[in-house]
Amino acid sequence: MKKTETFPLYHLEEKTPASIQFELMKMPDFFFENGDNPKQPHIHGFYQIIWFQKGTGVHYVDFKEYSVSDNTLFFISPGQIHYFDNNQEAEGVIIHFNESFLSDEGSSENVFLKYNVFNAFDAVPYYNVTPENIQRLAYITEEMETESRNINTFAHKDYLKYLVKMFLIYIQRIGQRGTGIPLCINNSSNRTFVQFRQTLEHHYRHIHTVKEYANYLNVSTKTLTNCVYESSHSTPLKIINDRVILEAKRQLLHSSLKIKEIAFYLGFEDPSYFVKFFKRQTGYLPAEFRE
Repeated sequence: MKKTETFPLYHLEEKTPASIQFELMKMPDFFFENGDNPKQPHIHGFYQIIWFQKGTGVHYVDFKEYSVSDNTLFFISPGQIHYFDNNQEAEGVIIHFNESFLSDEGSSENVFLKYNVFNAFDAVPYYNVTPENIQRLAYITEEMETESRNINTFAHKDYLKYLVKMFLIYIQRIGQRGTGIPLCINNSSNRTFVQFRQTLEHHYRHIHTVKEYANYLNVSTKTLTNCVYESSHSTPLKIINDRVILEAKRQLLHSSLKIKEIAFYLGFEDPSYFVKFFKRQTGYLPAEFRE
């Protein structure tokens, strides 16, 4: 953990060999083994799937609280701040894997999974699964657990990647998101929207206008606006602003950067404009939010 960080930053490499970077743990053992750490705000440098199979409580993600119920699955991306309440009796599975399991390269399905199941900051970070669909998910996690012990077997890491992707594909098919419109990869507007999410996640620090994102995606501003609205009932500008504000809040709370340094980090040449932008979007001055 760097001295500039208020919240702990956990890396998967610290626990598992660099060639694998995957782990699966059971609840409530995870909570008993990690003490108070999961109950304190923290961030990861890896992806995390949290499947609450049984239990109640509250899970806090990026300054919002979400109720836990049976068969709720949370999908936490690198950089998200999250923590749990004091309820450590939940039963379930926690899966960790690194960036290489879900890279941007390859098929459009990979992009869809990465920027719809994960990295969908304009939607809630969880899905619910009905009881009739849990058997298949349970089978996949059992295969993950078995394979995680077969370190020296042929194509070990590839098989783990396939299992993770299979898990995410199944969630994409049958999972019920708490809010938002279900997206379909066969819908051209939905595909453009997810590509917008992808581009935003890579460039939110430097690109702040709808026109620039439309140019990047090689579509007109009107087309991008229509695709985003059809897919989310929101506007591209609101989603851009929300992503910038989310990062600003993270930096204000888990770094010791000065406000003007955060402004420069987020692509604002004039720190006073950043202060006004933050106030307009949140109702607070950055210094007030930090306090």
